[in-house]
Amino acid sequence: MNADKAPPSTAASDPRGRVRPLLRTRQVREFTDEPIQDDVIDAMLEVARWSGSSRNEQPWRFVVIRDAATIARLAAAGMPQTRLLHTAPAAIAIVLPDEPDRAVSRAFDDGRVAERLLIAAGMLDIAAGIAWIRGDVRPAIREALGLPDGWLVRTIVGLGHPTAAARTPKSAPGEARRPLEELVHRERWSG
Repeated sequence: MNADKAPPSTAASDPRGRVRPLLRTRQVREFTDEPIQDDVIDAMLEVARWSGSSRNEQPWRFVVIRDAATIARLAAAGMPQTRLLHTAPAAIAIVLPDEPDRAVSRAFDDGRVAERLLIAAGMLDIAAGIAWIRGDVRPAIREALGLPDGWLVRTIVGLGHPTAAARTPKSAPGEARRPLEELVHRERWSG
């Protein structure tokens, strides 16, 4: 071994260990009432801003919501998909141009930024959950957030500190997902 070269770290030599933060990212639906600090929200917004998008158009805008009455209104509007907002002390609405001819690429952009916000929340020692906004609820959400015509919300990311119940795994270790052997085909579909 070259004396000038340091041995690889355990994390560097263990690919699964390196991606562990991604494997531990969870959807949380129950939060305590502990507030989220401004610098944490700002860090989340930087992650959102730097998320990739189709053709790098960066089509999204973000509405940070902290007002409890507004969050409760959003939660009530889209039940059951918005139930996690009932306890979230903060939320970020992902606002996109309402362009029916770009629906697929906009959904792609929306999903990328939402997932990155969930990952960032875990890295910042808070939790997040995705509330999906159905098409029939979008006018009520648009009105609650004061959005101009031509913009819509498909996703609101609730933020907070998870309750003890939310921290409890719902499945035994290793049982929350199907085994790779059931999901992965190599080179060709194998039946």
